[in-house]
Amino acid sequence: MKNILLFLIISLISNNACSALPANLQRQLLFSANQPIAVRHAGDGSGRLFIVEQTGTIKIWDGTSLLATNFIDISAKVASGGERGLLGLDFDPNYSTNGYFYVYYTKNGANFGDTIIERYSVTSNANIADFTSGQVIMRIPQTASNHNGGDIHFGPDGYLYIGMGDGGGAGDLPNNAQNLALLLGKMLRIDVSEEVVNPDIVYQDSFESPSTVNTCGLDSVAGSYRIPNDNPFINDASACAEIWSYGLRNPYRWSFDKQTGDLIMGDVGQNLYEEVNFQPASSTGGENYGWRCREGAHDFDTSLCTGNEVFTEPVIDLPQASNNGCSVMGGYVYRGSAIPAIQGLYVFSDYCGGEINFATPTGSTWSFEMLEDVNFGTRGFGEDEAGEIYHIFNNEIYKFILN
Repeated sequence: MKNILLFLIISLISNNACSALPANLQRQLLFSANQPIAVRHAGDGSGRLFIVEQTGTIKIWDGTSLLATNFIDISAKVASGGERGLLGLDFDPNYSTNGYFYVYYTKNGANFGDTIIERYSVTSNANIADFTSGQVIMRIPQTASNHNGGDIHFGPDGYLYIGMGDGGGAGDLPNNAQNLALLLGKMLRIDVSEEVVNPDIVYQDSFESPSTVNTCGLDSVAGSYRIPNDNPFINDASACAEIWSYGLRNPYRWSFDKQTGDLIMGDVGQNLYEEVNFQPASSTGGENYGWRCREGAHDFDTSLCTGNEVFTEPVIDLPQASNNGCSVMGGYVYRGSAIPAIQGLYVFSDYCGGEINFATPTGSTWSFEMLEDVNFGTRGFGEDEAGEIYHIFNNEIYKFILN
């Protein structure tokens, strides 16, 4: 077994030969924040960055400084600590006209620890949101304090995608990720478009039909969301209609390629392997990424597997032993203009391992090259409206630049 593992590590290293990264590619420190966990833009042409802080606040970087007044503070609603907190943010594709944005957080108070997807609105002041405007889109029960997932993004199709962990604990003992009757361990896809939230607009055929069965999100008022009629399990009475793909352990940080529309997920492993999964924009959904039957591209616990499953294997299958890894941090495909040499490369890292890698997203197995090893503390990456990318490291936000 040791020889096999050594062979895998050597093979992985030998495959990490993509085009050399620019010698003057580096990270520029911009500012510090309080437990930053995500960097987003509003798509409104303002050039602002919105900094999500795990404790429950969102701040704005205006390109020069971090504004003193929070964009919003929902910390009273948020249970924060460990893998819980305010974990995700994205802005409605029509934010410039409707002012809607969506957050993913761990609930404080009643139903403590559950996942909440909630919509808010901006005020007449573009730098301040309306705290009183919150409307819960859905609540998802959580069974443990870890593996909460947390990233949300609008896809190129205009639908909201929600990354859900397997419910926590070790080894997914209940086999949640393979259970289509639960939302845990899944990528969800729902419609929260203007036609849905505005009851005065007539619904179109592209939305959920009245015959749709088994929607699983809780605490949703009528019109909070609908199911796209091409979701893969919309007509399966034994499956949650919100599910887009499944077999995920903890898709903590993931993104869409803003040019191609491909979905790329960093899925945190158990004890041996970290993985990055790829779903092309042409996908019709329904992929099974393997957990808990598989960890990475390797069998994990097959005791409840039928043997007839068809798994979608990861494009990056990284042994934790190769870089002292513990938690893959998925990033973004670079689509900016300031650094032409990394155009089309995918950046990712590991919370423990610290290697900042740039992968060439080609074929079934992606090669990658390390830029630098920053050691323990990568919390994620970000992207601005122009496609430039940012590194969240401990409490600091860096931008990738050419020096």
